Amino acid sequence: MQDGLIAEMVEGPAPGPALRGGGLLLLPGFIDMHGDMIEREVEPRPSVRMPMELGLRDLDQRLRAAGVTTAYAAVSFNPKSAYGHLRSYDHSKAMLRALKAMRPALGVDHRVHARFEVNYPGALAVVGELIADGTVDLVSLTDHTPGQGQYRDLEHLRRRTQKEQGLSAEQAQKAIEERIAEKRAHVGDIAATLAAISRLCAAHDVALASHDDDTPEKVALMHALGASLSEFPVTREAAAEARRLGLATVMGAPNALRGQSYSGNLSARAAHAEGLLDILAADYHPSAILVLAQADPQGLAGAARLAGLNAAQALGLTDRGEIAPGKRADLVVADDRGVGHVRATFRGGVAIFSDGALPLGGAR
Repeated sequence: MQDGLIAEMVEGPAPGPALRGGGLLLLPGFIDMHGDMIEREVEPRPSVRMPMELGLRDLDQRLRAAGVTTAYAAVSFNPKSAYGHLRSYDHSKAMLRALKAMRPALGVDHRVHARFEVNYPGALAVVGELIADGTVDLVSLTDHTPGQGQYRDLEHLRRRTQKEQGLSAEQAQKAIEERIAEKRAHVGDIAATLAAISRLCAAHDVALASHDDDTPEKVALMHALGASLSEFPVTREAAAEARRLGLATVMGAPNALRGQSYSGNLSARAAHAEGLLDILAADYHPSAILVLAQADPQGLAGAARLAGLNAAQALGLTDRGEIAPGKRADLVVADDRGVGHVRATFRGGVAIFSDGALPLGGAR
């Protein structure tokens, strides 16, 4: 490693000062294109607000220890979310601007993933402002209306709403029906909003992703709008259509680790077994990223590509994602016992995390 890059790869004894790996694995630094953790670091419990700087620093430390060297913080703009003010326009905008301002002081390369809820056209002005000033690096089009996408199973959603919000069955059902009616009343606005956000992303060269695709028809619509990624497809048919149209498919590492979706949707392991999975994202648990080594047809190398080269190519990051001369020296040292264990993380050739397994000293 030299000047932050991988200078050379050789077999045999190292020609100069070296770190001895002791049989551990050397992997490309993980690229996480969708991590929902930032909101919980800033407000770990409802109405318990931490200083923004503290929350962002804690998130950075958590990602380093999980081997993540490039992270896209996924932040929503949804004022009617169950998460309340955390996803208000003003709070989300302030959080992303704070993250961008702190980037030089953090260990991980932090980027911004704006989750654009299509049912709230008011978010267009806010997200458009952030795209125009270079704050946003990736936009995903989300629709959490009951009856489709992640929540296409209305009975499952009713039980979950009843449990999480402490409602009666009748109250939960009424809340779901109100959300469906609200979307139907604004169908024309939603179509115009989709077209506008698509034009904004294209004009500023910002990658566009669809979210929770449940039908081939929805995938085709997102593709027509310019989406290049299909994140968290909820059915096999949607994932297959995304692959057919050339969209990179993204699923959550916790889903892959557990072997099932907590919402009862497509299993990441099943999608992987059918060759329908391109990228693993942290979603809400970054330590789960490297979990498919034993199942991948190409073994550890194939599994590493799910959080490395595949993600880099889909996001236009041509300088990272693989161990090769000329690429950034973003590296992870890990063992593969049990669910795996990150021992050290390097970004640009500099150690940003170590659990003490390697005698790093002042090594660069």
